[in-house]
Amino acid sequence: PRFLLVFDFDETLVAENSDDSVLRGRALPEPLRRRAQGVSYNEHMGQVLTWLGQQGVRPADLRDVYENLPLSPGVPELFQFLSKHRQLFELVLISDANVFGVEAKLRAAGVRSLFRKIFSNPASFDRRGFLILGPYHSHKCCECPANMCKRKILGEYLAERAREDVEFQRVFYVGDGANDFCPAGILREEDVAFPRKGFPMHRLIQERREKQPGMFQASVVPWESAAEVARYLQEMLGRKC
Repeated sequence: PRFLLVFDFDETLVAENSDDSVLRGRALPEPLRRRAQGVSYNEHMGQVLTWLGQQGVRPADLRDVYENLPLSPGVPELFQFLSKHRQLFELVLISDANVFGVEAKLRAAGVRSLFRKIFSNPASFDRRGFLILGPYHSHKCCECPANMCKRKILGEYLAERAREDVEFQRVFYVGDGANDFCPAGILREEDVAFPRKGFPMHRLIQERREKQPGMFQASVVPWESAAEVARYLQEMLGRKC
């Protein structure tokens, strides 16, 4: 592969936040509506999933929710493009959702085989049939939630591939959230960040470029439809970059 393409999941590949989707039509009890002080979002979501299990939500019910998450605009076109150019692009996904939900959606969409690696919070069903959520790792980044720093994951992945003699000509990062801003900060001048237009990642990049010109090195290509990402990549290949 000549290029690494990194994707976020919630509100990037899929049009919704999957954590909200599993709750559709259900009102949380008062103690769960407000996250307790000192409880991380990852821990809170674990409590929500346990509560759903207690309400009779079964593994098949959760799988159905994840499989039916709508793809974001243009994502099918982008996947079609990437399917045609598998030999050029290595795909990984880094998501603060959970590995069960992410894998379920990618398989349902018929694109799991496009991704070399999925990085997401571990999630598996216990003997009660409850989905148990854990943290991905620990880290020392002050900007990211305690359970996941995408910058650390991306940095370690690039180092691992370099040890395997895989050097990427360019890295592309497609995301939307504040936690996608941190990893985009390690992109080089030849790399490209694709923030979803009007979402936190886009706003944070704009603010950083205004306050600290030169600190954010990568090119920035905002998108409303992922078909715009596909067109950019197609044009790049046409230029034989």
